[in-house]
Amino acid sequence: MSHLTATERDARHLFRAIELAWQGRGRTSPNPLVGAVLVKDGRVIGEGAHLAPGEPHAERVALESATEDPRGATLYVTLEPCAHHGRTPPCTDAILAAGVARVVAASDDPTEKASGRGLGILRDEGVEVELLTEGEVAHAARMQNQPFRKHARTGRPLVVLKTAMTLDGKVATRTGDSRWISCEESRERAHQWRGECDAVAVGIGTALADDPLLTARVPGVHRQPRRVVFDTEARLPLSSALVRSAAEAPVILVCGVAARRSAIHALEAAGVEVITVTGQNESARVAAALDELGRRGIQSLLLEGGGHLAGAFFDAGEIDEVRAFIAPMLAGGREAPPPIGGTGVERIAAARRALHSEIERIGPDVLVTARLREW
Repeated sequence: MSHLTATERDARHLFRAIELAWQGRGRTSPNPLVGAVLVKDGRVIGEGAHLAPGEPHAERVALESATEDPRGATLYVTLEPCAHHGRTPPCTDAILAAGVARVVAASDDPTEKASGRGLGILRDEGVEVELLTEGEVAHAARMQNQPFRKHARTGRPLVVLKTAMTLDGKVATRTGDSRWISCEESRERAHQWRGECDAVAVGIGTALADDPLLTARVPGVHRQPRRVVFDTEARLPLSSALVRSAAEAPVILVCGVAARRSAIHALEAAGVEVITVTGQNESARVAAALDELGRRGIQSLLLEGGGHLAGAFFDAGEIDEVRAFIAPMLAGGREAPPPIGGTGVERIAAARRALHSEIERIGPDVLVTARLREW
């Protein structure tokens, strides 16, 4: 059933399906991004994408948009078709009813309810099935759904560290001033990321110093992320912008067992959800927090600051990707903070090395995206 790499023709249609799937960016969670292309006798006769939970899956959209009878056609899809009843009926039923002769899936579905079941049903009913496991198109399809894949395999959200720094690696001056290191275009991109992720997080130091709102404030945003504050002692003021806006977009505060019960009750009364985590050390508490966030359906977490929080996640081995804006300026100063604190590694040989990196110019800034793990 599996096929290592795609032929040139199959790859062309699958890359188009991946392009279609991006239409659901920031809208489909907790569902994955999925696109589909229906081809008959070398002609594209239907296309589709999944756009939101509860709306038709990409396969059904492509079949319903078919400009001619899909019997005998090939369906190219970025993720193996579902065979279970959820908010919508199984896609395998629609594929079989339409008489599709061949299905080519660019990636597997790692969830327990799927995991090859849909492709197995199609194969048993006489449909020719191929699942790509290697090659550029298979890799692109897996990368498109990293949050979904990690959550399915670990129960934890994908953690993306976003930071903005000077050429000499400072995220603020020695007095704590950081507005603004990155340019306006870079800040707009960061707001887009907020609108695409399930949650955005800061440490209590950043929350107290900047009083951020952490919402996505750019056109085209379909939903606001949940706002998360890592605050061991539950010190987040009731007068903060986060607490005052809790009714507009959810706020989650992660604290430790030493936090005062009176502070927790006051925050809860103001509409903040409080999660208390335990652990023998900071790394264990980070892992416990990610487990709790994952149980709440959070598949992607954008880590925005500060250095202490980033260091805790780094030391715990829980950063999957880094997106670093580098501005053409120097701050200097031994006391000026770096983007990642914590203990760090002792030797360069132990440094976390990126599996893949990309560089993009945004205004005067440079954006470096580095993927540390793949799921």
